[in-house]
Amino acid sequence: MFFRWDWLRPVLTAPIVPTLGPVHPDALTSGIFEDILRAGDTRDFLPYDKDRRWGGEKGERVLREDVVHRRERTLIPTLTHRGRGTVRVFAYGLQGNVVEEAAELAARLATVHDVPGARVVRPLSPETTHPHGTRIQLKDFTTGPCPAPDGPVHPVTAWPAAVRETFATFAREMAADGLAFLHTRMQADQCGPVLATAVADRIVGAIGPMEVRPDAIGCPQLMPQYFAVLPEARGQGLGRLLWRAAMHWGQRHGATYQLLQTKVGGPSDSLCQSEGLTSLGSSHTIHA
Repeated sequence: MFFRWDWLRPVLTAPIVPTLGPVHPDALTSGIFEDILRAGDTRDFLPYDKDRRWGGEKGERVLREDVVHRRERTLIPTLTHRGRGTVRVFAYGLQGNVVEEAAELAARLATVHDVPGARVVRPLSPETTHPHGTRIQLKDFTTGPCPAPDGPVHPVTAWPAAVRETFATFAREMAADGLAFLHTRMQADQCGPVLATAVADRIVGAIGPMEVRPDAIGCPQLMPQYFAVLPEARGQGLGRLLWRAAMHWGQRHGATYQLLQTKVGGPSDSLCQSEGLTSLGSSHTIHA
């Protein structure tokens, strides 16, 4: 075993795991950290990696030989070749200088691996959010019912053909939110259903794909979705309608929870908070 749990657990202020992202607190064990080290060597997807559903190769791996593991801090660097390449160092520690040490490590490794990007990811407790951070939110499906929303939300394939055909235009307009990528997966029949809402026979919002998969401890998790509403259609409650439809779908298909990441202070963040989700902490990314 590489990691000492009695060293690592006290500094895990938020359930964020390098290369995997947020995980359920119950899945946060030394074993999951050992798994990401092994995956860094083999470059394979872990069975419960949320990115596995997209196929291809894992785009980020842990730099095992450069991990710093001490009693008061753990620094875990990763390397991704997406774009021009980035080194990210996940800085787990309660002392203030852990960020400076992580930034030095990130800058050095970026030079070693000849990539331009060097970042520090700083997990923060629920009580210590950063105004420019990303909040981790937990939707627990076991605490109560998620009723079907009272509004026009259906799988894209269930809309009449004339409405369904407008999804392509919607996806292009919302490409920055991942909808164009999602549309290509839909066309290849390589993802679960996508829920959509329409106004005047035109799709203006969507959320998906809807998929439930087991997490690291075998618990059924509703996987993250792409979620967007056209700017001109916002302010009508359509985002909340889509989100509630997705939660209803997840509960009906056996999911016990979903983890969401929202920009602190943004519309999705406010939506999740108003819907009663639990904050598990946040993360703040710093340029090294």
